[in-house]
Amino acid sequence: MSLNSGISPNANNMDIKTVLQTYLKHWIWFLLAAIISIGLALIYLRYTTPQYAAEAKIQIIEEDGAASELSVFKDLDIFSQSGNEVLDEIEMIKSRSNLIEVVKKLKLNITTTAIGNIMSSELYAQPRPFKINFLAADSTINNSKFSFFITYSSETTFGYTEDEDVPVKVLSFGKNFKTPAGDIIITPTSTNVKAYKGKKFQISINPVGEVAQYYQSKIKINQLDKLSNIVTIKLTDPIQNKAIDIINELVKNYNANGVADRKSVADKTSDFINDRITQIASNLSSVDQNAVDFMTNKGISDIGSQTNINLSAGASNQQELEDARYQLMVADAMRQEVDNQNGYQLLPSNIGLADQSITSNTATYNQLVAERKRLLESSNEKNPIIVSLDQQISGLRSTIKSSLSGMTENLSLKLNSLAGQQSRINSSLYSAPKNQQALRDITRKQQTTESLYLYLLQKREESQIAYASAAAKSKVIDAAYASSRFPVSPKRNVVLLASLIMGLIIPFSIIYAKDLLDNKVHNKIGLEKIAKNIPVLAEIPHLGKKESKLILDNDRSILAESLRILRTNLDYVIKSKKSKGKNNIIYVTSSVSGEGKTFLASNLAMIFSNTGKKTLLIGADIRNPKLYTFFNNNSVDQKGNAVRGNSIGLTEFLYDSATELNEITEKIVSGSNAIDIIYSGKIPPNPSELLMSDRMKTLLDEASEKYDYVIVDTAPLLVVTDTVLISEYASQIVYVVRAGVTEQKVIDYPLNLVKEGKLKELSFVVNDVKNTDLGYGGKYGYGYSAEVKKWWKFWA
Repeated sequence: MSLNSGISPNANNMDIKTVLQTYLKHWIWFLLAAIISIGLALIYLRYTTPQYAAEAKIQIIEEDGAASELSVFKDLDIFSQSGNEVLDEIEMIKSRSNLIEVVKKLKLNITTTAIGNIMSSELYAQPRPFKINFLAADSTINNSKFSFFITYSSETTFGYTEDEDVPVKVLSFGKNFKTPAGDIIITPTSTNVKAYKGKKFQISINPVGEVAQYYQSKIKINQLDKLSNIVTIKLTDPIQNKAIDIINELVKNYNANGVADRKSVADKTSDFINDRITQIASNLSSVDQNAVDFMTNKGISDIGSQTNINLSAGASNQQELEDARYQLMVADAMRQEVDNQNGYQLLPSNIGLADQSITSNTATYNQLVAERKRLLESSNEKNPIIVSLDQQISGLRSTIKSSLSGMTENLSLKLNSLAGQQSRINSSLYSAPKNQQALRDITRKQQTTESLYLYLLQKREESQIAYASAAAKSKVIDAAYASSRFPVSPKRNVVLLASLIMGLIIPFSIIYAKDLLDNKVHNKIGLEKIAKNIPVLAEIPHLGKKESKLILDNDRSILAESLRILRTNLDYVIKSKKSKGKNNIIYVTSSVSGEGKTFLASNLAMIFSNTGKKTLLIGADIRNPKLYTFFNNNSVDQKGNAVRGNSIGLTEFLYDSATELNEITEKIVSGSNAIDIIYSGKIPPNPSELLMSDRMKTLLDEASEKYDYVIVDTAPLLVVTDTVLISEYASQIVYVVRAGVTEQKVIDYPLNLVKEGKLKELSFVVNDVKNTDLGYGGKYGYGYSAEVKKWWKFWA
């Protein structure tokens, strides 16, 4: 009959409860790990410098999308931009040269830090208690890397040192002193010197280029959408106001550079047009004077309309001829301008040349010259970027010169062709009066020069308007603002949650890994899963070093209660067996030595004796007897002497057929309990043969009749075959399994012996079970009179 019939059929629920119980019994570890992890997280949050975010939003203004009132100036090519894409503008915004100007204007390369006991903080928005004046040149300061410490000493002096932990040098406010970065004068700005007395400050000077490169890596610029001209500029910094100032100054400087570039091109174009207007105005005056002189000398007042038809063809041809001459003149002037240039200067743009490639190359040339000029403000001509620009500019200059040369040759050929055609037309007018012909020539020159003069005047006004109305490249939608008053790094809630999760995961992982690798039996529930139909009678709790290993009179300890449960279940199993005889012989065995079979056999005899039953305890482990050592100094015999063991025992009984049962039996008294005990005797050379003799059966039969219960402490089953040899005499075999020691696979050995019929009436007892692992009855029935453990001992 199995004792497992009370187990719930809902195996899944039982498994879930078992798994939860595996972790919940170690709740103190989870609590400690969570407290430690959260404590570490709070320390991290306390001493980590927070990072705050600032953000701005601007719209990149496309050149072709300028105001409608300026759209008539597109042919000047002033508001056009090569490669006008948002991504290019983004790179220009966060360019190194742009950030260098920002660092210089905001003086970000010079920082003042207040040294604290644990953390230091930079002084930016708050007023500084002193002012630093550098006597060295800006170029020296901008390229220096140096730091020093000052400490307020009094109203007139301060301590100076270049290292933090060295004696300070006392200096006076207002007097210059030498440093690796040049001479410096420090003057106090606060009248409340006592508030700063004894406080230490660190002043750090870093190269402008390094600071610009640092912020260049931190600034993030992104488009809202691929087709959108609106971009967002983000920056994180420990000082939120500094991040706001950097973004605003970055946008401001970007717009100022764009306006300066546009004005520079417009101004150069206006100067070129003014030069051409001066020359054409002189030509126009000369032509007008020629017409007046001719008409005065010839006395001509009117020209007949009869020559209009003949002259119409000549007028058209003459117009083309003059246009070609003008184009040739402009092209020749432009070529001279290119030839006469020394260095890198802007070229006049859109001066009326018909060749659009020259106009386009000129605009690109001017843009590269302007970029070169701006980069030289923060670098030198050996910079690889400037060298690359020089090569591009030289290439464009050569292309422009080549184009102008080709254009000049083509215009020369065209002039020759038009001149020949004009000669033929003039020849056809031989019948016209020479005066009329000369006058018409003068009139045509006058009209052509005048139209060109008016055109250039118009262009000059347009250039002046473009200069005056040069707009920024971007429109500020949202100026820089604090996107959140909470730091973006570290995020307090995220850090605390992550630390809590990590604190719970660590003990969980350890317990899981330990449980995964664990192959030991720990309690009754675990053993029942392996034993299946073999009953597990009870589980014996773990005892402390100071606790008694043998139960006493009226013992209400957890050990005594567990033994009473074992006694009840064992008695039930024995009585349920329908066979002849008293069925009162109980073997106690185990897999190996040290699992508690002697301990259990002794206490089982005592617990049966408590009910008034006459009990005999036999030490049948004649290879490695332990019964004597267990009772040594714990009990006394009938004479009141400490038990030392009899000179004869089981071995002598099996050897000598004349020895009687009462000769090897001793009575042991423990309090009011008394049991009879047979020690194993001397260790024989042939224990197996002795146990197989008929004397063993005789002993057990006689003891069974004389006593109510016969408890036999047998040899370990896995080590030797002694127990198997005498197993047929047993009414019940109690197999002791030690929690945390016996491996699960070892249980297969006695189970296989049962299947093979070598063992009968087998049952299990789990010994040395921890309080946290006690099964069904342990957590309710055990220990109600035992001392309650302190809360910090439950994890032990």
